[in-house]
Amino acid sequence: MSKRLAFCCAVLALALIGSAAFAQGIKRTVLQKIEFPDHYTTITAVAEVEPGVTAARHTHPGIETAYILEGEGDLHVEGQPERRVKAGDSFQIANTVPHDIRNVSSDKPLKVLSTYIIERDKPLATPTPK
Repeated sequence: MSKRLAFCCAVLALALIGSAAFAQGIKRTVLQKIEFPDHYTTITAVAEVEPGVTAARHTHPGIETAYILEGEGDLHVEGQPERRVKAGDSFQIANTVPHDIRNVSSDKPLKVLSTYIIERDKPLATPTPK
């Protein structure tokens, strides 16, 4: 096997491992996806964060607007004070701003309905180091 092929395989393996860890304890269900407006994709999804789990710090290549359907969590948005959010609250995250949310419940999931307007052909979320 060539050195280049071995290197590519190693990078792919690390990416797959990172994606699995990034999604552990989180379930995202895409409700709809449309190619609109020009050069963007609009995605509506429900994310469920298991009790005590933190959605790893990440960014989106566009804006996110969210509404808490169930549960309670601590929202961390870079450049803003930590905020406790609960069912009925909403929030927005600007393009490429690192953020995470932790489910503070010990017995029920945190459910968040989000709409993302992201650059077309970019991944919905990218892990971001602290």
